[in-house]
Order: sequence, then structure tokens, then C-alpha cells
Amino acid sequence: MAYQATVIPVMIASPGDVAEERELIRNIIHDWNDVNAENSNVMLSGIGWETHSSPELGARPQELINKRILKNCDLLIGVFWTRLGTPTGKSSSGTVEEIEEHVAAGKPAMIYFSSKPVAPQSIDTEQFAKVQEIKQKWMPQGLIETYDNLEEFQKKLSKQLQLCLSKNEYLRGLVSATKDEVTPNSDQSSQQNEQYRLSQEAKTLLRSASSRDDGTILKMAYIGGRVIQAGGESFGGERGREAAKWEAALDELLNLGLVTARGFKGEVFELTNKGWEVADAL
Repeated sequence: MAYQATVIPVMIASPGDVAEERELIRNIIHDWNDVNAENSNVMLSGIGWETHSSPELGARPQELINKRILKNCDLLIGVFWTRLGTPTGKSSSGTVEEIEEHVAAGKPAMIYFSSKPVAPQSIDTEQFAKVQEIKQKWMPQGLIETYDNLEEFQKKLSKQLQLCLSKNEYLRGLVSATKDEVTPNSDQSSQQNEQYRLSQEAKTLLRSASSRDDGTILKMAYIGGRVIQAGGESFGGERGREAAKWEAALDELLNLGLVTARGFKGEVFELTNKGWEVADAL
């Protein structure tokens, strides 16, 4: 069933030597959505320049990324290993510029430094030294995290992402705003139920019909009785009072415009758009 949710864009910021971590971040975001999105009415969306940018001239490349992508993100996850990245003309690297622009906007940034083993001959010593310099620069400005392997990174980020979403004031404000927006919809649902004042039998038929994608209700007569079928359930089944009760429930839905007849025999009925809306509100 559809539900409303606020999407929180998460910027994934890193140089090119942590591709595995970038993929892992996306997987962790997907897992968080699977577990939390429906109940919290919040969804996370992993954002990166490689997936959310397009060719364009007219400004510095990093400036375009900042304007087109970064400024719309509410949370940033940054990862470094042996490389800092390429200078942008304004900052020591694109990743550093993204992080510092994001923090300057008053938004939270989760920064991780890898201590994974690396072959000495593969290290660019100048780049590695710059990573250490930026690490020392940022340490007095807040909390940073380190990890020794991908498994540890996954465990730490999975836990700390949840902590950040629940404790950071900026993100809590977004979540609170979502709840405030969702609550009136619940009130509207109650008002909608009150407006139609359906009998219990009519509500039961409506719920049963809406449990199937086709929203069909069947009215059938056979030797010995009459029956209403909806959503795989049968109602009535006898002549007299019981059959009349469920036929009256169907007539109630018809008169309110919540179902409509299909064909000319008066045997097949389907939920209308309004019928689906009321069923969702029950």
C-alpha cells in the first residue's frame, strides 16, 4: 500500500580509491529503508556525482556539482583512504570542498578514515600526506571515525547512521516536520470515515474487496441461497435475513458511489476511486 514519506538525500563524498566503500554506503542506505521507511515515513537516497550529474559548461566542475547536487543534500557521508583527490581551484580536493561547503551550510557530515592495509608501492606519498593533514585539521572540529576493514566499516556506519538520524537536531527537524505533515492525513481519514457512516457489513465488504488488486465484488444466486463474494471471502450464503443483510451492504456502497456495477446483469461490481480511498482510510 502506498504511503507518504520525506526523502532525505545523502551525499556520498570520497576520492576514487574507496569504490567498495561507496557501494557499501548505498547498500546500507537501502537496508535502512527496508527496515525503517514505512514506519518512520522517512526514506534515504544515496547521491553521488557519478550518478546524479550531467555534462555542462560554464563554471568550475566542482561548483556545478555543489550547485546541482550537494546543496540539495541534507546529510553527507565522507570516506578517505590513501588519496585526498584533485584540487578544485578553491579547495585541496573536490571531496574536501563538498564536505566543507556542506558543514558551512549547517548540515551534518559523517567522516570516516580507512586504516586498511595497502601495498606501499601503490601509495602516492603526497596524496597520503594530504589525507593525514586534513584529518588533523578536522579532528578539533568534531568527531571523526576510523575503520580497519570493510566489515568494521559496515558495522560502524550501520549503527552510527541510525544514531545520527535520531540525535542530530537538523535531521530530527526534518523527521518532525514529516510527522506533522502525516498527522493531518490521519485526521482526514477519520473525517472521511465519519462522512460516510458505513454499516459494519459495508465496511467489511469494502475491506475485503480492496484486499485484491481488481477490487471486485460478485453477487450470485444459486439453489438454496444467495451470496456476496469479495476478496476471496463469501458473505450470506442463505436466503432470508442473512442474505438480505449483505445485499443491503452492497446497495449501501452503490448508493454512496463507492462501488459501480459492471455489465448488465447486476452481478459484478468494482470499487470506484472514492471506494479505494475510503477503504484505505478504514
